[in-house]
Amino acid sequence: MTRPVCLITGASAGIGAACARLAAVRGYDLALTYNSDPAGAEAVAEAAQKAGARTQILQADVADPAAVDAIYSAIDDSFGRLDALINNAGIVDQAARVTQMSHARLRRMFDVNVIGAIMVAQGAVTRMEAAGAGVIVNISSAAARLGSAGQYVDYAASKAAIDIFTKGLSDEVAAKGIRVMAIAPGLIDTDIHAKGGDPGRAARLANNVPMARTGSADEVANAVLWLMSDEASYVTGSTLDVTGGR
Repeated sequence: MTRPVCLITGASAGIGAACARLAAVRGYDLALTYNSDPAGAEAVAEAAQKAGARTQILQADVADPAAVDAIYSAIDDSFGRLDALINNAGIVDQAARVTQMSHARLRRMFDVNVIGAIMVAQGAVTRMEAAGAGVIVNISSAAARLGSAGQYVDYAASKAAIDIFTKGLSDEVAAKGIRVMAIAPGLIDTDIHAKGGDPGRAARLANNVPMARTGSADEVANAVLWLMSDEASYVTGSTLDVTGGR
């Protein structure tokens, strides 16, 4: 029996990597994208293959429309189908006040986190509509409602855009058999904090979480794969917090 195919953007580390490993166990073949970490992507693909998945690794900057087109051309050639999208690729920048943020920083943040995510979703919807079914899970953030003042207001704003994009797209495609949801992780112990120049951030802020701990990428992946499953067949248009109550 042909395994369903899942595209995961930003799959070389963190939440994307955890989703890839779990999706392979749950029976998916995988198209995995990365931007700057080929070794990480190779390691994730190897783990997925050991779980029985057929994998394809694709280097792509989702802010580049040509790169997004190349992702889907490769998927069409290699798999001939797309059943699920985990729209995970995203960036964060160094902590800063809004008055310190350059136009170049803001432009890059929204090109990747918002426009890139929308373009990736476009390609998925085109194929899912033709098939009459599909699932898209966008990775948002609790920052979308917390604001991240004095740290990453631009990142928070980009993720708020993803939340409303999720709702709007879900309404457009629900009658076509496509479900669209978002996951909003909270303080998750991944290297995104180090990329923002503060590797100890999650541990330092853990006391602000009602559960008094950080979450793991695997805990987020469990929620993503539940949304993708038939157990969530009547769920669409929602953003699910995975935040420890924060």
